[in-house]
Amino acid sequence: MIETKRLILRPWRDTDAPSLFKYASDPEIGPVAGWLPHKSVNDSLEIIRTVFAAPETYAVVLKETGETVGACGIMFSDGLHSADMAHGEAEIGYWIGKPYWGQGLIPEAVKALLSRCFDDLSLDAVWCGYYDGNDKSKRVCEKCGFKYHHTNRDITSPLGDTRTEHFHILTKETYHLTS
Repeated sequence: MIETKRLILRPWRDTDAPSLFKYASDPEIGPVAGWLPHKSVNDSLEIIRTVFAAPETYAVVLKETGETVGACGIMFSDGLHSADMAHGEAEIGYWIGKPYWGQGLIPEAVKALLSRCFDDLSLDAVWCGYYDGNDKSKRVCEKCGFKYHHTNRDITSPLGDTRTEHFHILTKETYHLTS
């Protein structure tokens, strides 16, 4: 578990399925990140038991209310993720429910994950990628100190469409100079 000023980042629980469905069923959330909106609470439960069961995958929980409102995680080089990562590197992913956009909650969560990456896991670099047009995700990268690295064009997203994906990187050295 990781605590910030306003958030608790903790492993997902089966009991989070209704909250996950509440936010992940919104068509403005998943498709911009390359995944389909959830169609049922059972769909969300299956995601919790499979995708969100991966190590270092966290529910974003509001301290004030205890409500699960998003997800974030650290993904390691296992061939499933799109950043061209070397050993000692990882990729960060995140999303939050629309009612919480613009409140700085995801940058707060990402900064906590970066501390975990560099201070606890001793990673050398962390990547963050987003699809063209996802300006909110781009802004999170900028707020958290990531620097633009490269763009991949004409890639097939998990939804099967062709997109452009931008990658930013934050090295351990830069992180420690700026944090």
